Amino acid sequence: MAVTEKGNGGPAPQRRSLADRLLQPAGPRRLLATSVFVDALGSGMFMSSSVLYFTRVVHLPMSQVAFGLFAGAMVGLAAGILGGKVADRWGARETQIGVMVSGTLFMACYLLVDSFWSYVLVSMLIGVVFAADKSSKAPLIRGIGGDEQAGFRAYLRASTNLAVALGALAAGVAIQFDTAPAYLALVIGRALSFAGCAVVLLRLPRLAPVPAPELSGRWEALRDRPYLAATVLNCLMSLHFAVPTFLLPLWIIDHTDAPRSMVSGVLILNTVLVITLQVVVSKNVDNTAAAGRSMRWAGIAVAAGLLLMLAAGKPSAWLSVALLLTATAVYTLGELWHSAAAMEYSYGLAAPHAQGQYSGVFGLGGGAAEALAPMVLGALALGLGQPGWYLLGGFFLVVGLVSSPLIRWAVRTAPKRPVSSAPAA
Repeated sequence: MAVTEKGNGGPAPQRRSLADRLLQPAGPRRLLATSVFVDALGSGMFMSSSVLYFTRVVHLPMSQVAFGLFAGAMVGLAAGILGGKVADRWGARETQIGVMVSGTLFMACYLLVDSFWSYVLVSMLIGVVFAADKSSKAPLIRGIGGDEQAGFRAYLRASTNLAVALGALAAGVAIQFDTAPAYLALVIGRALSFAGCAVVLLRLPRLAPVPAPELSGRWEALRDRPYLAATVLNCLMSLHFAVPTFLLPLWIIDHTDAPRSMVSGVLILNTVLVITLQVVVSKNVDNTAAAGRSMRWAGIAVAAGLLLMLAAGKPSAWLSVALLLTATAVYTLGELWHSAAAMEYSYGLAAPHAQGQYSGVFGLGGGAAEALAPMVLGALALGLGQPGWYLLGGFFLVVGLVSSPLIRWAVRTAPKRPVSSAPAA
């Protein structure tokens, strides 16, 4: 006998399980989200422990480790565009699987590194994998996201942050042991995460490449004025991503009376807020106008967060703690608004048939910001002191305020893009 809903005779609504509420719907979106999560889990393990592995197990000096990481990042900047173009031309699923298999092999090569030059070579190969991973994944996200692009991208970013945090916790356990086998296990874990992604991606349906319009160029992303404007603006705003991981820890330890444990406290708060609020903040950022408003609020919130961090350098310990927690919450809102805007610019302004190539170009800006951020933030906030904090806050505020009008101007004055009559995959 069927169970009916009291009062109207209709069927009672089925209660969704906790897994169904937390996970994407069964099918391609859940498979892709699983792949992203596994990849980020391995990334969290490796990022948190790689420097210790190379210095304590391989016995390389810190200067050589830094050079290898820099070399890998620089090679990756160019590889991202090429990897994205390959995904556009031959299929994103197939390219992603190839990238993951390559990541498995190259990461395993770290176990064989025994000299500076072998380390640099493997680091460059890994840099290619990391960059190609991001750009070749973009067409998959666009094709599988369907009509809920903004929400799906936000879900992926939130789950990525959760996976990175869990990976960092696993790395923390190994770091406590501080033995060669423990560090080797983390490298092996990263290699296995690449392999696991490849296995999951094999179950995804193939997405046919989107046909390119007849008049489109081979490297059109590099000539797309609105997209280049968005890339530059995102690069400038992305300098703030080093605030919670670089600037704030140094500021807390050297310039405030807050306990050292606040370094972990603010990072945990930042991570929890990103995981829980990214989907909510990004929900309605689904066009360039909304992205412009989101970028404006990002500039305001990041600037306000920086001023609150500066204020935490003067009061007593407990007031300093309160200001640091408030500053982190305000700053994280700016981070969330910026991420929502950046994702919409990256996908919304890109030509559908060349999403991988466009994402590779967008990644150039992010990579440049990642390389420059410690130097810029350190020179201004830590080098100049209070005036430097004001300069940083004003800088992010201006970038946020000018983003929308600059993008509108670039769209209005850019040559008209060829339009394909073929439907998107």
